[in-house]
Amino acid sequence: MGRAQPKVPAEYVVGITDGEGCFYVNISESAAYRMGWQVQLHFHLKLQEADKDLLWKIRNTLDCGNVYYQKETRSNHAQCYRYTVSSQKDIFEKVIPFFKKYPLQSTSKLKSFTFFCRIADLVREKQHLMPGGVEQIRVLKEQMNKRTSGSRSAGNPHATWEREVPQLSQSARQPKGAGSTRSLTFRGPKVNSVTRGKS
Repeated sequence: MGRAQPKVPAEYVVGITDGEGCFYVNISESAAYRMGWQVQLHFHLKLQEADKDLLWKIRNTLDCGNVYYQKETRSNHAQCYRYTVSSQKDIFEKVIPFFKKYPLQSTSKLKSFTFFCRIADLVREKQHLMPGGVEQIRVLKEQMNKRTSGSRSAGNPHATWEREVPQLSQSARQPKGAGSTRSLTFRGPKVNSVTRGKS
C-alpha cells in the first residue's frame, strides 16, 4: 500500500481560498469553435515559495490540478508558486462540488464563485456554442473578482455592481442552421488572452 498523501482540512482550503484564491473565466477567440470563441474555467491559488508544500497539500485535498513555479519579476517580491486547476472536467466534478459542500465565507469571493457556477452551468449546457451565449457569459464574468477600492462604488456603501444578465431567446438557443448569420456583437471588451484577476 502506498504512502498516504498529506492533506489539509477542507475548512483550511476554504479559508485560504477566501483570502488568496481566484475563480477565473477566460474567453478567447478560437477558430476551432462554431461561434469563434472558447470559454475556459480556471481555479488558482498563489502563495510564496516558502509555502509551496502547502499548495501540494491543497492539491491532494481537492484531488486535481497541479502546482507550478511562477517567476516574480517585480522587485522586493518573493518568488511564488501557483496551484491551478484548468481541466474543465475537474472544475465541474471536483472544484465546484467541493466549494458547494464547504461554502466560502468571504462575501466577495462567494459572489465570484456564484457567478462562476452560473457560467459553468451555461458551458455544460453548451450555450457558449449558441448565438448570444458567449455574450451572456461575458456579462456574468464582469461581475467576478470586482475591486471596490477607488471604483465607482467608493464612498457609496449602497452602490451595486449588479448588471442585468441578458437571457437567450428561444431562437438564440437553437444551433446554427441554414440562413443564420455568424456575426455576433459584444458590448464588453474583446478578450484575447488570460489576464488574471484577484479579489
